[in-house]
Parts: sequence; structure tokens; C-alpha cells
Amino acid sequence: MASIDLNTVRKIIESRLNDEFRNGPPVSVVFNNVPFDISSADKLIQCVISFGTSQYLTQEAPNSSTTSTNLLVGLCLFNIYTKQGIGAGENFTICKRIKDLFNRVTVSDVRFDAPEGPQILQSSPEGRFQTEISITFEIYESLT
Repeated sequence: MASIDLNTVRKIIESRLNDEFRNGPPVSVVFNNVPFDISSADKLIQCVISFGTSQYLTQEAPNSSTTSTNLLVGLCLFNIYTKQGIGAGENFTICKRIKDLFNRVTVSDVRFDAPEGPQILQSSPEGRFQTEISITFEIYESLT
């Protein structure tokens, strides 16, 4: 039985995000599996990746040459932080870059859906303007 390696999926998403924000105007990128001091960056993106529901799409019949398929659904949550008091422009520019990076694309068999947001969050860390974008994704795996 083939199984999706969740760390491989995580690595695909994280490397795509790192590559984009290392080039052009740089922005610090933080992942939920790495400690980070928010006071050390003027602007940053926090990426949280979670895996949710799975479902069998097809089941293999006995003595059949068909392959069973499983669908795994996940969520990327991006929290974007910029300095407070200078307007939303810089924050929304970062949001656009994230949306353009993942909007309805397939990368190494990971299919990303249309992004939702940015939503402005009121409970931001002190001195920060915060928005949030969420993007669901799905991976199909063959169970042979």
C-alpha cells in the first residue's frame, strides 16, 4: 500500500514559499515547527500546515487491475504581519504574492484551491497589523 509522506507534502509547500520570498522584496517566513522571535522582523509570514480528512474515492475489486485511490485534504494558513500604523498596503502586497503563488496550481501532485482572504484580524500582536489567508489543498494517492 502506497501512502502519502506528509513531510514530503509539507516540504513542497514550505520550499515554494521560501523560494518566492527569498527573491524580490525579502520577507521572513516562519513555520509552526520552528521557534521564532516576532520582534526580530519588520514583516513576516507565519505558515501553518495541517492535514484533515481523508476518504476513499475508489476501492480495488478482488482480482482486478484497477487501483484504489485515496484523497487527502489539507489546509495552509498564512498569517501576515507588518508594522502597524503605516497602512495596509505593504501587508496586502505580501498577500497578493502568496495568492499568486498558490492560486489553483498543482505542484508535485499537490493541488491547491483558490485562496480565501485576506481577512484583517483584530487580535494582532502589539505593534503589528495582521491579515490571514487560507488555502485548502488535496493530494490523490494510489493504494496498491
